[in-house]
Amino acid sequence: MTEETMTFEAPVYSAQGKQGGMQQLPEATFDGTVNMPVMHQAVKAFLANRRQGTAKTKTRGEVTGGNQKPWKQKGTGRARQGSTRAPNWPGGGTVFGPIPRSYTQIVPRQVRSLARKSAFNARAREGAVKLVDALTFSAPSTKAILALIEKLGASGKKVLLLTDGVKPNVYLSARNLAHAHVMPYTDASTYHILWSDVVVIESSALTQTTAEG
Repeated sequence: MTEETMTFEAPVYSAQGKQGGMQQLPEATFDGTVNMPVMHQAVKAFLANRRQGTAKTKTRGEVTGGNQKPWKQKGTGRARQGSTRAPNWPGGGTVFGPIPRSYTQIVPRQVRSLARKSAFNARAREGAVKLVDALTFSAPSTKAILALIEKLGASGKKVLLLTDGVKPNVYLSARNLAHAHVMPYTDASTYHILWSDVVVIESSALTQTTAEG
């Protein structure tokens, strides 16, 4: 973790993609802090918490059949067997197979907050944070989103677009794009920020209280 305090600026674009001036990013979030271990912990927990944990195999006590000895104990010349449902038989039970379990990992709130801040600062250091004016789509338009991404110079890159609150039309416009993801600024997690190559934020969203993740 770096101790120095830094300030960052980001280019501001209009909703149509026309570049304007530069705007200083709020120091409360963009102060230069980059804590790699904390980011790793947050991303690892995020991915673990998405697992369903429903994998299940049957033990020998749960498979059907096997109530009778397949042959007598002695005199056949074959190895003694007690059940056709033993693990060494085809169709038998599984030894030490997976059972339903929870993969949930709990990360303290302050750790999540630090990880999120670190992710934002990591992108800001790379010059990968851009600001846009308010996006007001009267209807979903993938074409409009693609045009905006191109004018931002982010074509072919993974783009995280953070809106000021919930904006369904903006979300629906990018839903079919594998390289773009739209969500409210307060919902962005460490994983989403690090997933992206470019972070595009609506200018008005920077004043909101953020969620940790």
